[in-house]
Amino acid sequence: MKNGKRYFTSALALLLMMACGSKTTGESSVTPEEQQTFNTALGIEAVPEELGKAYTDNFNRYTKVIAPNGKPIHIVVQDDITDEQVVRCRGILEHFLKDYPGSKFGSDKSAIASKMAENNAVLALMNGQDDGANPVRVNAQPLFKNEIQVEGHSWYVNQNYEHRDAAFEEILHFVHDHGIGVDGPNTLPGAAPEFQQEIRAAQINGLSNGLWANDARAADWIKELDEENSLSQEYLAAVIDVYYGLWGAWSESETEGMHGLYVSKVRDEIKDEDPMAYELMDNKFFHPYLTYNARIDGEFEGTFSLRFSGSIPYSHHSRYLKDITLLGSKNTNVRVNELNNDITGNEGANTVIFSGNFQEYTVHSDGGVTTVADNIANRDGENVLRNIEKLQFADQTITL
Repeated sequence: MKNGKRYFTSALALLLMMACGSKTTGESSVTPEEQQTFNTALGIEAVPEELGKAYTDNFNRYTKVIAPNGKPIHIVVQDDITDEQVVRCRGILEHFLKDYPGSKFGSDKSAIASKMAENNAVLALMNGQDDGANPVRVNAQPLFKNEIQVEGHSWYVNQNYEHRDAAFEEILHFVHDHGIGVDGPNTLPGAAPEFQQEIRAAQINGLSNGLWANDARAADWIKELDEENSLSQEYLAAVIDVYYGLWGAWSESETEGMHGLYVSKVRDEIKDEDPMAYELMDNKFFHPYLTYNARIDGEFEGTFSLRFSGSIPYSHHSRYLKDITLLGSKNTNVRVNELNNDITGNEGANTVIFSGNFQEYTVHSDGGVTTVADNIANRDGENVLRNIEKLQFADQTITL
């Protein structure tokens, strides 16, 4: 949102809460004793004093991404946010800032990351939800607990839109406002004005042609966005959510995404229904798959699918993952997709599942790492496996 200052409820947020109902979190899962215990192995530490009392008094943990200029991009965390939610949000930020070789605007994102640090960008992971109940007000981009899914968690597996995955949207706003830069008033200096010109052109086209925010319910929201110069940010977020599969399982529309406010529901539809948006996604800045390592919730049981299946709601999203780490000790399987997966097992017994017969693959193990390469193109790719016990093929299962 504009300069990260949309602290709480907007007109659209109120509309959606009335339409979908709202839930609040219970008591904090972090005890006073635990509040001073930091998972340094995950890069989570105490809030730095130099951020000031507004942060040290209201947030109990901290992590960061170091920009190429050596300065931090800050992430502050309230006490009800889990460490895994923190790691996932940091991973999404790193994903948006990861160089995309050969792309028009993203082959070198160092200037964008450095600009975020120069603009003193702060992402605030907040307790509760965006309903105005959280009393903390800081100059930061907010993202609320009830909108942060973790791969393998029940909210993710069930694609629960009462806890819809807003992390991509809000973290994209964070990068857009503080790094890419937005044309017009009330903005911070950005590092990619030419990219913003294309974003703005696509947004104007989308709004004027009824491709985005074409519902009469959104009129007040659009007016609010126009006044604060946030139209391009919200449009781009609607596109990116669909691009990464976040609305494919939404059951209230067969054709639209982002609560019915965007013309497309899944990636394949964008090209025909919003060609200018498709151009923004096509080798411009955003990777076609998710580049962070997804840590699968330790409570997940069964087979986690990286391959899309219409019968598996979350696979609309997980199909774009390529690297995962299984957590916990439950016996968990993984079904691969075509994206050259990197898979690390957990303390339980783990099986990786492939599409074809054993003889159609090349299998090599060395030093505890097994590589399984599919000899048939565009099917299962080349997979690097660690701490995996079994390989399941269509015709047989191999014990490593």
